[in-house]
Amino acid sequence: MITKEVKLKIGEAVKAARENYPSANKMAVVLDVNPAQLSRMLGGEIDGVLSDAKLISIARKLNVELSARTELVTANTPVYQFITAQLAACQSNAICGLLCDIADIGKTYSAKQYIQAHKNAVYIDCSQCKTKQRLIRSIAREFGINHTGKYHDVYADLVYYIKTLPNPLVILDEAGDLDYSAFLEIKALWNATEFACGWFMMGADGLKHKIEGNIGRKKVGYAELFRRFGSRFQRITPDGDQIQFAQKQVAIIARANGISDVQSLFAKTQGSLTRLRYEILKTKGAA
Repeated sequence: MITKEVKLKIGEAVKAARENYPSANKMAVVLDVNPAQLSRMLGGEIDGVLSDAKLISIARKLNVELSARTELVTANTPVYQFITAQLAACQSNAICGLLCDIADIGKTYSAKQYIQAHKNAVYIDCSQCKTKQRLIRSIAREFGINHTGKYHDVYADLVYYIKTLPNPLVILDEAGDLDYSAFLEIKALWNATEFACGWFMMGADGLKHKIEGNIGRKKVGYAELFRRFGSRFQRITPDGDQIQFAQKQVAIIARANGISDVQSLFAKTQGSLTRLRYEILKTKGAA
């Protein structure tokens, strides 16, 4: 059972996130709660409104830290700078970007931080919705519209709704996990929302190999999709020795979080941001 303090923390996060949604009803769809329940939470009521399981689900959705440990300060790393600028450009100009880079450098974290501060921007973890049906329904749900009806209705509603929004953006993370039909559906959705929506696709090097390999095999749709996403694979880390880049990232994050012994921290983590988070929290006595 979660404590009252944690419930209040989740309630505050819900109130803070409200401005990112065009209406409370759409926010309720995204959080999968009844509009009346959401209204009570926005009004400051928390006890007895939702089950603990549902509150935990909302906390995960809004990136609320449930434990009492200290949170890390977001640092202005090269990865954070690059992704934030790319997402802003795609959203403002209804254009597309494609980023393929090594894992564990902060791509996902940067994208999630972006959507928390920008309206009409949605984040999709493609590893959780690999098929075209699950992908399109997930995008519709993140925009707060019908996602449970007949597929062709969900798709049509999604296209219509995207075209009514000012500067919508869809971020597709872990895109290398999508199956073939999902890639074709992205192409179709791009066609249907051309000049009305920004798109940003991210993944590790496997995404690049998947697209290049299928283009080489002349598999239908991949060359067209690659062209729509700018005909180039963007990368942040250097192609050669990546140690200096990793050291720079660790140093920036460490100093933003009040830690000066960067060499020791890098030796323990070797640049892995997942391990870095744990080590910083441990240093602060909060892990």
